[in-house]
Amino acid sequence: MAAKITKDMTFYEALQLDPAVAKVLDQLGLDCGECLGATSESIAQGTKAHSLDVEEVLTALNAIFDQ
Repeated sequence: MAAKITKDMTFYEALQLDPAVAKVLDQLGLDCGECLGATSESIAQGTKAHSLDVEEVLTALNAIFDQ
């Protein structure tokens, strides 16, 4: 299955896809629902800023859609 969430999407765009996205981000230590940068910061930028591996984050997020 093709990834629904990509590293170039903003956190806001990803959060609009499914309510479970917020839960996964929270589990990863990213409180994007409360961050003003969520509307303009890409997932690649945000994961780098928080010293997270973008591919691991994308795998966790896209697992939502594999269920």
